[in-house]
Amino acid sequence: MSGYNFLTSGAPRQPDESKWKYHIRKLFTLKTLTSLDEDRQNSNLAKTLSLYDLIMISLGAIIGSGIFVLTGEAAATKSGPAVVISFLLAGITASFAALSYSELTSMIPISGSSYTFVYATMGELIAWIIGWDLILEYLVGAAAVAVGWSGYFVSFFADCGVIFSKSWTSAPVKYNVVLGEFQIVPDAYFNAPAFLVVIFLTILLTIGIKESARVNTTVVSIKLLVIIIFCIAAGTRVNPKNYQPFIPENEGTFSRFGITGVLAGTSVVFFAFIGFDSISTTAQETKNPQRDVPIAIMTSFAIVSVIYVAVSYVSSFY
Repeated sequence: MSGYNFLTSGAPRQPDESKWKYHIRKLFTLKTLTSLDEDRQNSNLAKTLSLYDLIMISLGAIIGSGIFVLTGEAAATKSGPAVVISFLLAGITASFAALSYSELTSMIPISGSSYTFVYATMGELIAWIIGWDLILEYLVGAAAVAVGWSGYFVSFFADCGVIFSKSWTSAPVKYNVVLGEFQIVPDAYFNAPAFLVVIFLTILLTIGIKESARVNTTVVSIKLLVIIIFCIAAGTRVNPKNYQPFIPENEGTFSRFGITGVLAGTSVVFFAFIGFDSISTTAQETKNPQRDVPIAIMTSFAIVSVIYVAVSYVSSFY
């Protein structure tokens, strides 16, 4: 029974304990920190990631297309120019979750992320549920990003005069948001670009974490450079008249402008900060996880907050 909490784990069935009570108790098995530390020490994962690698991984996970899509949506329908305040409030709110992940990762530097944290605090059953939630989250997220990347890929080549067949760049089924139903796409068979990019990244990950980190660093550096150029270029063309009024008057509903609209906009742009939790999955491949992972989470979070505020500032007033 080494590594498990005797009171809630797979301890032998007690004489006065019913069969059902015994099995229910087993569902809430807790793994101790000692057991988790043994798992980490016996792991074959290469500990190669530095603090810089972790920061770039975190930035890559957080900064996505949502920064441009969500900013416009929140500004146009909820916050107006005060979307900057919405981003600040969302950043403050998300920072508490970031601090929690920093603390938990420094205590339990295991690659399981939320699954491991829950296993050590709430038991095996809840951890099993959280584990499947994580799998589904990453599955849906990866699919959405792959499809989005495919769209940009096809659009880029179309601008260059190369037109790809829609039969092999579109899914055969799509969801119609207006009608609320799935529809068959005529002459569409398979989204090949989305499939190929997932296969490419899978192969890259199997090669090694260090190689993956290098590719990620290159891509994130390009992404940051583009955002900085955008902020500088758009900042020179800001129209001051678009600042007035900074917080538009409420139009009679909670989410339509005013102070309540700013709060509603906060709930929308909050999703732009999601992604920093993925860095906790690399803890077991980090040279010094207790020190580097918390620093990387908070550093990347601070950088992202500044970038989001800058982008929302120049794009809302342009």
